[in-house]
Amino acid sequence: MPKQHTMSTSRSAFLIGAGYIGLNVLDELLGAGYRVTVLVRRPEQASHLEEAGAKTVIGTLEDLDLLQKQTAEHEVTINTSSSDDLPSVEAILAGVRQRIEAGQATTFVQTGGTGTLEDGAGGMHNKGHVYRDDKPGDIEAIPPTSLHRHVDIPIVQAAKELGDKAKIVILLPPFVYGVQPAHTRHSFAIVYLVKFALKHGHAGHVGDGVNLWSVIHAKDLGRAYTTILKYLDTAPAKEILENPYFFAENGTEITMGDIAREIAQTLHRLGKISAPKVQTFTNDDYQDLFGDFTARGFGCNSRSRAIRLRELGWKPVEKDAWTSWREDDVPSIVAAYEAAK
Repeated sequence: MPKQHTMSTSRSAFLIGAGYIGLNVLDELLGAGYRVTVLVRRPEQASHLEEAGAKTVIGTLEDLDLLQKQTAEHEVTINTSSSDDLPSVEAILAGVRQRIEAGQATTFVQTGGTGTLEDGAGGMHNKGHVYRDDKPGDIEAIPPTSLHRHVDIPIVQAAKELGDKAKIVILLPPFVYGVQPAHTRHSFAIVYLVKFALKHGHAGHVGDGVNLWSVIHAKDLGRAYTTILKYLDTAPAKEILENPYFFAENGTEITMGDIAREIAQTLHRLGKISAPKVQTFTNDDYQDLFGDFTARGFGCNSRSRAIRLRELGWKPVEKDAWTSWREDDVPSIVAAYEAAK
């Protein structure tokens, strides 16, 4: 894989999803000189993004004609909105095909997730397979019933069908953390875990909580997208087709039990719970989290290695997870929670 790539500025990009990940991606795109159009749900959000230098269109993932039209009008489309909504992805791919028919170059970056590496550990072991993104065969072998695969597989199939006419890749982030104060957005996983602890007076985990997840700061993740775009700008189509997968992680693996203990300790230090207690989630507890999905998502091992990004010169530079949770994530989630009461 080439080590250095250049990227022309003033290219057009359609960004789907102005949320926790998407806003960090937007920062990087604007900084790299892209002309960005962002799909947003609410007019009040649109005005904020337009002040930052982006154009906006109002809509949701259900507006399939709009997704196709905007994809067809932009050189690059990045989806950070959902890893599981197949109809919207099919609309994006229809827009990609429309650009191809018009003889226009097109790039599509889908945001998946390393939840797809799930192994059913139930929080009881951390011997899960360690996946590397320079070994696409291991990723291709993941069962179609795993998380996100019902979307990832059709994307990869479309990429193969389109061949060198389009550049299509999937970026699979792990457990994302970190706060960008200008955005006032948080990791949904940490939000749920903190709110659970505030309600019940203790933090929790699935099973023994020994299952491992790779992690990344949201700002480091934002830079991963522009690093990938630089690569796609000049990479041979054959190389992209041979491996459409990218991981992004900062070299740290953390057990879900350790996350629970950090949340409990920080909330106790802030005076929000009486003691830094951690307990195993009960089946009843799941209803305050993600229902039956809680054991599957929070109990699995999800171990990834971002070999390819590092080969391209990307490296993580933001706060480690422990420092961020202690100083940024948990305190700001508590503040937002209390302000909303």
